[in-house]
Amino acid sequence: MLFETLAIGGLGLASALGLGLAAKAFAVEVDPLVAAVEEALPGANCGGCGYAGCASAALAIASGKAPANICVGGGAEIHVAVAAVMGVEATYREPDLSQVDCSYGTDTAQLKYQYDGVRDCRAAVLLAGGPKVCEIGCLGLGSCVKVCPFGAIQIGPDHLPKVDPLLCTGCGNCVRICPKNIIHLTSVTRRILGFNAKYNCLAPCQATCPAQIDIPSYIKAIGEGRYAEAVTIIKEHNPFPLVCGRVCPHPCESQCRRGLIAEPVNINHLKRFAADYEMHSGQRIQPFCLPKNGRKVAIVGGGPSGLTCAYYLARLGYSPTVFEAQPKLGGMLRYGIPEYRLPKKTLDWEIQGILDLGCEAKTNMVMGRDFTLESLRKEGFEAIFMGVGCWNSRDMRVEGEDLQGVLPGTNMLIDRGNLKETPVGERVVIIGGGNTAMDCARTCWRLGAKEVTLLYRRSRAEMPANDIEVIEAEHEGIKFQFLAAPTRLIGENGKLTGLEYIKMELGEPDASGRRRPVPVEGSETIIPVDNVIAAIGQYPDLSCLEAGAAGQELKLTKWDTIAAEIDAGSTNIPGVFAGGDTVTGAATAVEAIGAGRRAARSIHHFLSGEEFAAPGDWVHSVKELPQIKDIPEAVPVGERVKMPELSVAQRALNFNEVELGLTEEMARAETQRCLQCGLYCYRHTGMTGKA
Repeated sequence: MLFETLAIGGLGLASALGLGLAAKAFAVEVDPLVAAVEEALPGANCGGCGYAGCASAALAIASGKAPANICVGGGAEIHVAVAAVMGVEATYREPDLSQVDCSYGTDTAQLKYQYDGVRDCRAAVLLAGGPKVCEIGCLGLGSCVKVCPFGAIQIGPDHLPKVDPLLCTGCGNCVRICPKNIIHLTSVTRRILGFNAKYNCLAPCQATCPAQIDIPSYIKAIGEGRYAEAVTIIKEHNPFPLVCGRVCPHPCESQCRRGLIAEPVNINHLKRFAADYEMHSGQRIQPFCLPKNGRKVAIVGGGPSGLTCAYYLARLGYSPTVFEAQPKLGGMLRYGIPEYRLPKKTLDWEIQGILDLGCEAKTNMVMGRDFTLESLRKEGFEAIFMGVGCWNSRDMRVEGEDLQGVLPGTNMLIDRGNLKETPVGERVVIIGGGNTAMDCARTCWRLGAKEVTLLYRRSRAEMPANDIEVIEAEHEGIKFQFLAAPTRLIGENGKLTGLEYIKMELGEPDASGRRRPVPVEGSETIIPVDNVIAAIGQYPDLSCLEAGAAGQELKLTKWDTIAAEIDAGSTNIPGVFAGGDTVTGAATAVEAIGAGRRAARSIHHFLSGEEFAAPGDWVHSVKELPQIKDIPEAVPVGERVKMPELSVAQRALNFNEVELGLTEEMARAETQRCLQCGLYCYRHTGMTGKA
């Protein structure tokens, strides 16, 4: 026994001596810089920085492999402390927050089976994708709650995770563990740069909106009286809610699922209500902006696409300068849309909000005369956006077009925008069937014309003008002559006196899908007129590109538009981007706004040395979404609110705004008609599990 005891004691002594020698031989000194950095870090070990805990992050920072602001769990104070240890300047880092996409639910989805296994979403999803019918929905077992080191997530009464933004640090643990991918990191900048993606639980209205506005969210905010938040949501994707609330053709409403059983939700006028709230409140709702980075971007054209691009570049920290050929900013918003639809004071207020973010504007600056692409490069602009719009009108190509009393519709509206006198006679004929034609016709009526007739070569069904514009024109007494085309303009002593037109009939569809108009032989008719205004199409004036070698390199299309990648706005010249009407041809303001934001995104990524092509999971069309036709019976229908308007008598001989705006009571009531679509697994639907 004594021998065994001595043997064990000797073995222990030998081991101790061996370990002591090994400690001296393999001693690792702790770098005091690493220790100091680790001491400054919060010690949460959340992994949100991409390293396995704070010790690994400290080593990466000390060795220069990671910046001083890499920590996502500590916030600005931690960044400053780490920067002080490293002897560098603390730089700003925008915080991320976790966001649950399916957040509007009231009940859980229908179950496929009863799950009694391990209370973990990852385990549950291994069995037929989980127990809930919804393919994309949360399983509600709380795995995200368990991995959040900051207690920022809880499972709510509707069995969906709720994120507390005051506690969330954006570490991303919940994102990484969620097997259904319904939680994502988000920030203002991420949302500005984001595209509608297939994992977003998109509502059909949002997927249809050219600006990709989160329509269900701002409607919900209005319904709950959070008007300022509604404005903030809208301006994440559209800086012109006042404008669009008045002139947008609202394609979103054509896809509103409320329209399956009743009139669609009055989406556009709800947007206007929120925007009017801001304007009338006397205080601007300041959007979030990144700190200025000192980098310059030139914006050529101060219309909706150019101003939108400038707005988002300013929010991303850049210093954009807008070069505008006209005396004032606004483009066709100012010079193409009459006052009765869009008051100039309203437009000015919205534009000023964009300039206040740090956008410089230089008006009366004509490209090709005052500057070129090449000269902008020499002035230090690192990227250039071309958004010059469509300012030229197409000719009618008929005899007598040069007579006094004949003028292009665009020119007439531009003169009105420049406050020039635009007198018309008693009998006016407008040629065309688009919104410009409607604006010209309704303007002439307000100027005192006794008889205004719109001549269109197709039928009412083929007219490209917005239905509401046609209806309002009819209310104001505008006459329509369908299936008729001008053949000759007649005059005496150089002055217009008559118009000859020929009747048409519809033949086979053309490339646009509309039936081609065919002349009816021998049906010519002559009518007396004082003015003929041609509004048959617009195209960009790109003669400005002829000055300067760099400008001549910019590739154009056969339609005399700039050849640019539609989604990203990139052209054949690196660093030169384009969007809006100058790329697509004459289109709507909201389409130009969407193009401006996409271009700002591309410019930001280009200047950051990153890939700027549009993401592959971008949802371009509502057709890419699940087509859910069921409407919950439990949701009341209600009648669509109607926009209050001036009477026809009150509109005569003046340009006062026709639409008066929704009252608060009307707006709150209209929000209750919204089904909050897209999140179809979480609306109460009886037995279907869909909404």
